[in-house]
Amino acid sequence: MKLRTGKPYWLAVDCDARSIGSEALFSGDVRCSVVVLGGGITGALAAYRLTTQGVDVVLVDEREFGHGSSAASTGLLQYEVDTPLAELIDQVGEQNAVRAYRRGLTAIDEIEQLVGELELDCGFSRRESLYFASSIWHRSSLERECELRRQVGFDVEFLNREQLAEISTLQAAGAILSRGDAQIDPYRFTRELLRAAVRQGLRAYAKTKVVSVCEADSCVTLVTETGRIIADKIVYATGYATKPFLAGESAGKLHSTYAVISEPLGEVPGWPNQCLLWETARPYFYARRTDDGRALIGGGDTLFSNDHERDGLVDRKVEKLVERFQELFPGATFVPDYAWAGTFAETKDGLAYIGSPPDRPRAYFALGYGGNGITFSVIASQVITDLYFGRPNPDAEVFRFER
Repeated sequence: MKLRTGKPYWLAVDCDARSIGSEALFSGDVRCSVVVLGGGITGALAAYRLTTQGVDVVLVDEREFGHGSSAASTGLLQYEVDTPLAELIDQVGEQNAVRAYRRGLTAIDEIEQLVGELELDCGFSRRESLYFASSIWHRSSLERECELRRQVGFDVEFLNREQLAEISTLQAAGAILSRGDAQIDPYRFTRELLRAAVRQGLRAYAKTKVVSVCEADSCVTLVTETGRIIADKIVYATGYATKPFLAGESAGKLHSTYAVISEPLGEVPGWPNQCLLWETARPYFYARRTDDGRALIGGGDTLFSNDHERDGLVDRKVEKLVERFQELFPGATFVPDYAWAGTFAETKDGLAYIGSPPDRPRAYFALGYGGNGITFSVIASQVITDLYFGRPNPDAEVFRFER
């Protein structure tokens, strides 16, 4: 499955050729306790947490590590899911909905702690988020959403049109200002985390294509082009390429999404505190800044997973995204530098699927679908580790397959 097209910015600027730690290509037969299939950000987090708790883990990926969907991620870390809290409560109940939002916030705290403890150079920084009304008709529901979040303890503030105009050039009827979000370089984070896991004992093999997976009563066997991996358990961290492993389960719908980054443009008049930006329209436009002064914008999702492979579509989407940026920030000039597109998935409620599907006791899935893939992956790494050790985890119920 072709997960992305174009040249993601992270691959262009992070020319890090250092080995993750496993120098040789995989060959022969290997035995381990857990095999992690997928070497992106989700697999890296799962492998790191399991390895540091003493589990014998082997990780394999058919690509270079971090070169799939992780390289196409725009690295926004938000506790808010794509489904507003008010709607999510209607779908999954207040307890689970509020927990999902709160768990997103603590997941960002956990990333910050991990970055600090391991001294990872991965562009992590805290940012406020501004969620603005795309239409005047969205103002009242946005204000109710803000009040609901405030009542359950989130640090939020509603800005009306006049207050928004005082701090920005956004011509919107209102916005929610949220505190607690962040941003990161997902490619660097993935590779640095894998290096740390390898130092703890992880065996990691890139460019290892898995031909078949057999989940038997006694073990899991992965057959590769150069050998076999026999494990007690398997973690599927294959992201948007997971469908062949789900055996009829429907975890979400696959779409295409688009992103473009500018040349360095310095200060952008009307962009308050370099915050994360997104809007109430669906599909929504979003934006962030980078450490070297660029603007990274994205959105314009289309309905099918392979749309991004169509001739000329990425160029047309980039043109629309840049037009939208110029509407919002007329005092800046966005000159595109890198553009890319990739597969994106959404679930029925905007939440990830984490855990074991029915009748698959040796398999764990970490499907961080939606706009919060990285924070969902943090949650998944903890849930899966607890499931492996037989420990209770309250998040397992929130993100389970059978919900």
